[in-house]
Amino acid sequence: MSKAHVPRPAAARKWESGSVNVKSLDVLMPAEGMGLIGEMIAERLPLHRLWREADPGAWLAEWGPRIRALAMAGAHAPIDDAYMQGLPNLEIISSFGVGYDHIDARAAARRGIIVTNTPGVLDDEVADTALGLMIMAVRRLPQADRYLRSGRWLKGAFPLTASLRGRIVGLGRIGKAIATRVSAFGLAVVYHGRNPQADVAYRYFPSLVGMAKSCDILIVVAPGGPGTRHIINAEVLEALGPDGVLVNISRGSLVDEKALIEALGTGKILAAGLDVFENEPSVPDELIALDNAVLLPHVGSASVKTRGAMAECVVANLFAWADGKPPLTPVPETPWRGVWGKG
Repeated sequence: MSKAHVPRPAAARKWESGSVNVKSLDVLMPAEGMGLIGEMIAERLPLHRLWREADPGAWLAEWGPRIRALAMAGAHAPIDDAYMQGLPNLEIISSFGVGYDHIDARAAARRGIIVTNTPGVLDDEVADTALGLMIMAVRRLPQADRYLRSGRWLKGAFPLTASLRGRIVGLGRIGKAIATRVSAFGLAVVYHGRNPQADVAYRYFPSLVGMAKSCDILIVVAPGGPGTRHIINAEVLEALGPDGVLVNISRGSLVDEKALIEALGTGKILAAGLDVFENEPSVPDELIALDNAVLLPHVGSASVKTRGAMAECVVANLFAWADGKPPLTPVPETPWRGVWGKG
């Protein structure tokens, strides 16, 4: 890598005439991820791929001051306050995915750094996955598939399963795309969140435990982070009851996996459908061994079309910033306030 590009001083980083010299916006990709993102960025902006450096720490120490943008391409390396401190001229972090709990957004806000994510473009795909997990968990479709493949159907019919009919679906922090789909199945919908939503007609529960007692299928729809860690705990699972089904398509950290394994193993709940896990890609052997758990390898948004749209959103946020325009999808902790740069 050429070292001819000397980091510009902070005073030289102000935006002029509503735009910026594109070449001055050096972008760092901390970890390998979706290749398309790097390809698109490199067409317009200087891109540095940290994982290709022989000594990433030494590289950051020397070249960190030149970096003004981070591109998180899918491999969610943690970006905390200490990491940002090593990039004193950082202005924007463009992250792949809706969840951004791998980024300390509050620390970014204190440092005047914009954080963006990719909301909206994956809602339908994830909602479809939630419905698939719900149906598979209740009707035991993966188990029926394994039953046929193992030749056991020749010896007798697959056991009768529970039914979706007459069930109530509870949603944490109402997922409207999911609610629309389950309503079409003829299922009642209730939801829980910090506050009721004015434009939502479904019944609201101020207590997660209270909602779990009232519903049969609990679909976890909430962001990750310290504030939601293990909100699905033993008490909530107990409230869900022996006919209850848990579906998680949000973040693995929201569910206490030990409590879930115990609840599934002892029949405290009927089944679970999971697309996310606490320490993915590692999944506990005890969970894998359970026949009443449907497990997917975090594929909720994993279609070619949707992942492509997410990649384009990551890049579009960076290009907008480079062009002196507002970021397209800033997260709530770092709202756009009409000021470019930090100089």
